[in-house]
Amino acid sequence: MAGHLAIFGATGAVGREACGLLGERDVRVGEVSLLASARGAGSVIEVLGRSVEVKEVDDGSFEGVDYVIFSAGGERSKHWAPVAKAAGAVVIDNSSAFRMDPRVPLVVPEINPGDLKGHEGIIANPNCSTIMMNMAVWPLHRVKRVRRIVVSTYQSVSGAGAAAMEELRSQTEAVLAGEAAEPKVFPHPVAFNLFSHNTPIDAEGYNTEERKMVEETRKIFHEPSLAVTATCIRVPVMRAHSESINLTFEEPITPGEVREVLSQASGVEIVDDVEGGRFPMPLEASGKDDVLVGRIRQDISQPDGRGIELFVCGDQLRKGAALNAVQIMEALAKIV
Repeated sequence: MAGHLAIFGATGAVGREACGLLGERDVRVGEVSLLASARGAGSVIEVLGRSVEVKEVDDGSFEGVDYVIFSAGGERSKHWAPVAKAAGAVVIDNSSAFRMDPRVPLVVPEINPGDLKGHEGIIANPNCSTIMMNMAVWPLHRVKRVRRIVVSTYQSVSGAGAAAMEELRSQTEAVLAGEAAEPKVFPHPVAFNLFSHNTPIDAEGYNTEERKMVEETRKIFHEPSLAVTATCIRVPVMRAHSESINLTFEEPITPGEVREVLSQASGVEIVDDVEGGRFPMPLEASGKDDVLVGRIRQDISQPDGRGIELFVCGDQLRKGAALNAVQIMEALAKIV
């Protein structure tokens, strides 16, 4: 029993997904409270077979709450997470607000559940792209150490929330009708287009999303010097992120060994039908809990046999966000 659960940001794409997952996973909670800003308050959402009204968050919202899943953005997390913590609730935060705080565990339950034991009231959910990549890489890293990761992402609009998903719909309709695609959520048209991830670029030329993948992976793996580089791109896909991953291992490894390891990994499904030409696709990953892995092959540019290529797809709203948060709560409830 998880006790009293609150979901802050319940009217957003991730918050609504979390509400649905509670029923799908038959999560045992005594009470569920749904919270949002003033704009989202008053909505009614079905949770565990009950109609629950969304309340506007205030200083008393977290009294008597055991766990809070935050999906309301970084600035709101920075303000309200300490309030929830002070009220005695454990915060599971989906934003980037606390991920790199050394006092805050950054957790993917299939990878580093032991880090939960050291929490001080706030636990961070990793970036969606980081989770997808690490679900495929970590099982291999445990068997034969990875020295370097090179990843290119193809990120769906769901990563930017419900408004971004609507923007792709409306822009697609406009373009097909011969009209201009007017960007509002994104800096560029997203329909029939792709562009560098819409986050600031630092002095070394890396955008924020790319930095997250580098720094968060090192923290989750407890490998501060692991070589990681990323290129993150937004694509006109509604839901589920895709990633092309190139790995360099410390010793030779074969595609057969990779398949064997990943076939036994929790939360991973191999989709690698060479004869049928079927590999991971966003359409098939959408709505699934597992991260799909395929295009498993030797990297021919590394003749020493230490290079492997992978292609992965995963649902950003599920394992990339809401599902991982719910799994963290389930793991915490077992520890208690």
